[in-house]
Amino acid sequence: MASLNKVMIIGRLGGDPQLVYMPNGAPVATMNIATDESYQKDGQKIELVEWHRVQAWNKLGELCAKYLNKGRLIYVEGKLRTRKWKDKQGRDRYSTEIVAQKVQFLEKRKDNQNAGMGDADSGSDADDAPF
Repeated sequence: MASLNKVMIIGRLGGDPQLVYMPNGAPVATMNIATDESYQKDGQKIELVEWHRVQAWNKLGELCAKYLNKGRLIYVEGKLRTRKWKDKQGRDRYSTEIVAQKVQFLEKRKDNQNAGMGDADSGSDADDAPF
C-alpha cells in the first residue's frame, strides 16, 4: 500500500529565517510560521494561532534566508519529519517539523523590492537532507 506525507500551509514568519551550515556543509534555514483560523462560539469570535517549525535545506534554505524576513506571508509545501533525541536528563524528546520542498513568497518585501518574489523549489534536495 502506498502512503502520502504532504503538508501545505500559508502563514506569516514569526521571525527572520535562521541559516546554519551542517558539518557536511549543507545549508539549512529554520523558520517558525504562524497559521491562524477563527470561528464563532456563543456569539464570541475565537481566534486560534498554530505555530509550525519549518526547515528548508540546501539552495532553498539559502533563498529563504536571503529574501524572507519576519512578518512575510508565505506558502510552504513539504513533508512532516519527527526527530528524536535525548535531553540532558536522558529523557526522550521529540520535534515534528515540516521539511519544505517548495516555498512561494506571497507578497512583496516591505522595501518594495521584487527580488525573490515567486516560487522557490528544492527539487530533490529536501529528500537528501540528513535525518
